[in-house]
Amino acid sequence: MIHFVNNVLKKTLPKSLRNKTEALAFRFQSFIHSKEIRGVQANHQKALLHIQKKNRIKVAFFLIHDSIWKYDEVFKKFRNDERFEPIVVICPYTVYGEKAMFHEMEKAYDLVIKKGYNAIKSYNEQTQKWLDVNKELKPDIIFFTNPHKLTKDSYYITNFRNCLTCYAPYNFGNSHLYQMMHNQLFHNYLWRLFAETDFHRKLSVQYARNKGVNVALTGFPGTDVFLDPNYVPVNIWKQKEPNIKKIIWAPHHTIDNNTEVLSYSTFLMFADFMLRLADEYQGKIQIAFKPHPLLKYKLQHQHYWGKDRTELYFNRWNEIENGQYVDGDYTDLFLTSDAMIHDSGSFLIEYLYTGKPVLHLDRDLKFTERLNEFGVQAYNKHYHAKNSEEIIWFIENVLNNTDVKKEERDSFLHSELIPPNQRSASDNIYFEIVKQLY
Repeated sequence: MIHFVNNVLKKTLPKSLRNKTEALAFRFQSFIHSKEIRGVQANHQKALLHIQKKNRIKVAFFLIHDSIWKYDEVFKKFRNDERFEPIVVICPYTVYGEKAMFHEMEKAYDLVIKKGYNAIKSYNEQTQKWLDVNKELKPDIIFFTNPHKLTKDSYYITNFRNCLTCYAPYNFGNSHLYQMMHNQLFHNYLWRLFAETDFHRKLSVQYARNKGVNVALTGFPGTDVFLDPNYVPVNIWKQKEPNIKKIIWAPHHTIDNNTEVLSYSTFLMFADFMLRLADEYQGKIQIAFKPHPLLKYKLQHQHYWGKDRTELYFNRWNEIENGQYVDGDYTDLFLTSDAMIHDSGSFLIEYLYTGKPVLHLDRDLKFTERLNEFGVQAYNKHYHAKNSEEIIWFIENVLNNTDVKKEERDSFLHSELIPPNQRSASDNIYFEIVKQLY
């Protein structure tokens, strides 16, 4: 409603009056949001009292993309506790049309079914009807996997004001966009927001409208597996010879963003070069092409390459002898790799958990201006490249087992990234909820 009013004002009022009116509209919107947030907080207290009386508590995990599923161990904790009934609900990704929506839903469903989890699609193909979660599942607790409005209204947080809503970020926060990362209506509506570090908890206290009263410091569950000494990864590489170095190339999707705001991707700069690199180092390296899941859709739909060229390029990585295209979960990929080349936002911190050498591709000299203080620290633990010669320099160092930043990365891991309480982040999340309920 506020956006509609602002658009009308821009067309009808002179600039001097328009600015004053827009300011009043913003203050009115802030007042409404604050009132809504207080109402949701009151609902949480009522819901908590109701749930505490139940013998069995229903926990729903809303999943949109398979690649951002970070709740493996959290889900297992609830599944192994007879007081809880966990289920994964596959929700639609509505940004790029029906074909992409159903494709992403199928991938997400396949992921959790292969893991043996109880799961349901939000769309019933036989009845051609969408699941009414509140009426048909009646969850007590909901875990979201994405804070952004990428799905139908019926699967967004504003439709669940009477549930205990939870969220652990799907990526380790490093952006300077503090309002988007900590003060969306989503963050303020949550019952519990699980912070990666105390630095991130303090950002919520500073920027969120609710002053971070719903934040619990737990650590980042997406990296628990990298710290688990008992986990044995599967070698998913096409070439498994130990003398061939296995290198991940992970380009981001932000080919379309203003460089002053949120642009990471160097894909258009290095796409052809990386294929040539694989060819030139045949027999020495293998490259796993692991793009952000949104990159393919943007190349196809936003006047860049188009569908045919995009498909040819992605397929090419599977055709070459020492290359492969990897989509979805990347746990085993990380753990069986030797190094990474990327410009990804989330991998900036996540790959540091592996202890392996990592190169960041710099789109421009202003990249660090797009990071928060924590992100800058992580970035400084990387090697950096802004051209093909510097990428080759990194490859040669990997081949020669030269890694002068190893000690820096290890120190940062142990001082800043290990979860608190001498427990995994997933354990911390589970115990936080149990503490509130019992």
